Amino acid sequence: MSSRLDDLDLSRRVKSKSDYEKQLKDLQLRLLNLEQALRYSHYSVLIAFEGWDASGKGGAIKRLTERLDPRGYKVYGISAPTEEEKRRHYLWRFWTRTPARGEIVIFDRSWYGRVLVERVEGFAEKEHWSRAYEEINAFERQLVHDDTLVLKFWMHISDEEQLRRFEERANSPFKSWKLTPDDWRNRGKREEYEKAAEEMFKKTDTKECPWHLIAANDKCFGRLQVIERVVQVMERALGKQDMLPSNQHVRSERPVTEAASE
Repeated sequence: MSSRLDDLDLSRRVKSKSDYEKQLKDLQLRLLNLEQALRYSHYSVLIAFEGWDASGKGGAIKRLTERLDPRGYKVYGISAPTEEEKRRHYLWRFWTRTPARGEIVIFDRSWYGRVLVERVEGFAEKEHWSRAYEEINAFERQLVHDDTLVLKFWMHISDEEQLRRFEERANSPFKSWKLTPDDWRNRGKREEYEKAAEEMFKKTDTKECPWHLIAANDKCFGRLQVIERVVQVMERALGKQDMLPSNQHVRSERPVTEAASE
């Protein structure tokens, strides 16, 4: 039986650089409009990124936020928990960073570390990470019931593409800092991580909080898919921006409710 990750078409690419730039600008302006509408609404937005090392999480976040009003969003890069965080429930450090009304919060890595890195690397006992699936579902369900729009992205690249990006980083004085010995070591455990990811999708892909699996071998294609899905979810919730004062609209090349083309 094929896995959900195996079913992704990693050959998909943007037609051209100019087409990418045009779509990106359009989507970013639509997202800026939606950020302004969100400010006057009762909703908040939480976006979580997971995926392979070098899969483009940082690049996608950069394109998501680069045209937004910085007062309307926060980005949290999640690494190993601090000593204080280790003394608390693993979800505590995420609960304390959930978005306020009208705000967007983005997590670069998330609470899913419990069933990914902590599982694979043995940082959590099986009895602990096994019960985390329902704990996570309950956490996300509470957020949704409190009018938080939750989007979960998995950035997927092939093993070959990851190696190419690792080597590119290693040979670049401007990117080598991104590559650590742990990144190389984790490559040797890709099969274990993929098994953990597939179980994670199976147990936490819910109607309220589905997973969005992004084919990201082509960085530009992956970035467009991420922004388009955020825009679609926010447009469904916010409608035609009825809550936004007319003098607050940002001009866009296309109507805000028009679907983005691939």
